[in-house]
Amino acid sequence: MSLIQLVYVSSAVRFMSDEELAELLRVSRENNARLDITGLLLYNDGNFIQALEGPEEAVLKLYEKICQDRRHVGVMTLVKEPIKTRLFPEWSMGFQNVKQMEAAELPGFSSFLTQSFTPENFRENPSRVTVLLTTFKKMMR
Repeated sequence: MSLIQLVYVSSAVRFMSDEELAELLRVSRENNARLDITGLLLYNDGNFIQALEGPEEAVLKLYEKICQDRRHVGVMTLVKEPIKTRLFPEWSMGFQNVKQMEAAELPGFSSFLTQSFTPENFRENPSRVTVLLTTFKKMMR
């Protein structure tokens, strides 16, 4: 079984409430656990970054479904590559609403987290998202 990591950004068609985000997270965690998919979802100012890891076929099918979801637009793939080990093996879907975090809570805080997660911020250098996700994971331990 080959594993892949797929990371994308997108913009919500409207700001999501805390309740809507909680429901999205609940459903994602249930589905991902069933499909052996792990990852992380960051939400900031109406924009998403999501990392998905797992069996290639399962991740690609899920991503196809995500691309069809009308709750967001501007889906842009930043990373799609084979992996040997998962970056988020213990998270069926880690989540953080970045706007709710205080800078003081973040060891090694970077102003990068205050920038919008829009495709424009990653278009010229998509690999920046891998550094962001890896750093974020280390800070959340």
